[in-house]
Amino acid sequence: MVVGSDISRYPNTPRPTCRGYLHKRTQSAILKGWRKRWFVLKHNGYLQYYKHKKDEGKCRPLEVTKLEGAEIGVDTSLGKPFVFKCIPQSGNRIFYFCATSNQEMKR
Repeated sequence: MVVGSDISRYPNTPRPTCRGYLHKRTQSAILKGWRKRWFVLKHNGYLQYYKHKKDEGKCRPLEVTKLEGAEIGVDTSLGKPFVFKCIPQSGNRIFYFCATSNQEMKR
């Protein structure tokens, strides 16, 4: 699936943002594994995440990524259920996310 550009075509149109906890795969030299993070998909097509739900609006996000044109798909290579990857069009990073159910993963 490719995230379409129509998400950001009408920035003045009120649209609900998608929010919720996901586990994000961490692959730094020091930390490896899965970290639970609070994700917010804004109506303008940007995905941002925080350490905790309570941080939204009070702290700067840990990262902000533009999802327009990103490729998103299920990933079975990590041996966990409900894992999907996101490859943003800009940048050379691949994000791996793990949801708690198939319904949450599809959302």
